[in-house]
Amino acid sequence: MGDDTFIPYGAQWVDEADIEAMAEAMRSGWLTTGPRVADFEEGLSSLCQTEHAVAVNSGTAALHAAYFAAGLGPGDEIITSPLTFAATANAALYLGADVRLVDVREDTGNLDPARVEAAITERTKLIVPVDYAGHPADYDAFTDLAQRRGLKVVADQAHSLGAAYRGVPVQALPDLAAVSLHPVKPITTGEGGAVLTKDVGLATRCRDFRSHGLVRDRDRLSADHGPWYYEIQDQGFNYRLTDIQCALGSSQLQKLPTFISRRQEIARRYDAALADVEALRTPTWHDHVSHGWHLYVLRVTGDPDLRRPLFERMRAIGLGVQVHYVPVHHHPHFQGKVILGDSLSVADDFYARCISMPLFPRMTDEQVLSVVERTRQALGDVLGSQP
Repeated sequence: MGDDTFIPYGAQWVDEADIEAMAEAMRSGWLTTGPRVADFEEGLSSLCQTEHAVAVNSGTAALHAAYFAAGLGPGDEIITSPLTFAATANAALYLGADVRLVDVREDTGNLDPARVEAAITERTKLIVPVDYAGHPADYDAFTDLAQRRGLKVVADQAHSLGAAYRGVPVQALPDLAAVSLHPVKPITTGEGGAVLTKDVGLATRCRDFRSHGLVRDRDRLSADHGPWYYEIQDQGFNYRLTDIQCALGSSQLQKLPTFISRRQEIARRYDAALADVEALRTPTWHDHVSHGWHLYVLRVTGDPDLRRPLFERMRAIGLGVQVHYVPVHHHPHFQGKVILGDSLSVADDFYARCISMPLFPRMTDEQVLSVVERTRQALGDVLGSQP
């Protein structure tokens, strides 16, 4: 492979088995609200060791449904990380709630439990940790804190399907977990997401919410006009995922362990190959977690102003690097709409230094080596000497 070959930061891996699964769904006559939705949900909940999975049409919809199921509404607050995509905050704003941003840990970029506890007010309803880059949040601390303060934990796990915390799939740990099934995520349904929970009541609220708040269960109706009768009993949206997409999801789910294993192998290769580069800091990860490695995020050391020229040079030589994320409070949309913690300096510094490297299961060893070589080349070009 020549050095001019573009390597993106992420990419899906859809094979012939996936394509055939979708074709079978299309031939079946069920394009949506059919049996493949339930099949996918059963497979997902089994893998994640939760009692319930509710498939929806995006990770944003999953967050929206999870917040709704947890009872979030006007006058309430969530506490979450600024180092996340906008959907984590937006989904709370959709429900009329407020968003309080609290700083992150310096090592992993995950929400800091001690800062969360200090930020709780009488209006706090939910703690919303984000498994940044695929590294599980501090679930022991957040679970203990939520239980002591009468709160729920709703986790943004868009990055961490397939990750584990102390040997347990991370989706089994919070009250509700929202995952993303976007093409660059651990598995894909094209676009999609899901809510996972062990609580049947929360799952029922999510199922109603994804389909207009519509109820057909005879035992839950306030009247019975006949077998055609249904009721809209609460707020809801059209957040349904199709049978075609769920067929793809079920096929992809079988390959998730292999995908995660390959991501972990690539991360280890990067760690080893870049350990001696003083101008770059490789990611921190803890022994008690099995990292999902949705992202491999380097940080420049020394002067953070190095990040932009390095990023631009890496792009110029064919590396599809990215920055995850522009912090929530930096966006014009959120000015005056989020409550800022006493200091968000750690998140701001993390953002000022970070670069997400190419990492996806279909990467070859040759591509991994090329990424390392081009990273060193770019750094040498920017610094004027080889690192």
